[in-house]
Amino acid sequence: MIGTAGSWHPNWIQNTVPQAGQTGYHQRTEYNKRVLKVGENGDEITPAGGFPHYGVVNNNYILLHGTIPGPAKRLIGMRDAIRYRKGVKVEKPELTYISTTSKQGV
Repeated sequence: MIGTAGSWHPNWIQNTVPQAGQTGYHQRTEYNKRVLKVGENGDEITPAGGFPHYGVVNNNYILLHGTIPGPAKRLIGMRDAIRYRKGVKVEKPELTYISTTSKQGV
C-alpha cells in the first residue's frame, strides 16, 4: 500500500497530491541545437539495415547536433532561436564524414 495520499479530511485525494503517471507526451524545450544538414535523399545518412527503432529514412531530413527527447517517429517542433546573442557569429558547419555503417551491432 502507499504510505499516504493526503490528509484524513477531506476524505478524497486532492489533485495537488503527486502521483505516478504519464511522463512521455508532455512538451520538452531543448536549447542550443545546431542544424548540421538539411537534405532530401535519405540514402545519404541511412546506415546499413536502418536506424534502430526507426528504420530507413525515405523522406526529407534534418541532421541536428545533440540529443532530441522523445520516442522515434514522434513529431518534433522547431522554431527560431530564442536565446540569440547579438554579435555572435555562427559559422556554417563543415561535415567531413557521415557514418553509414550498421548500427545493429553486427
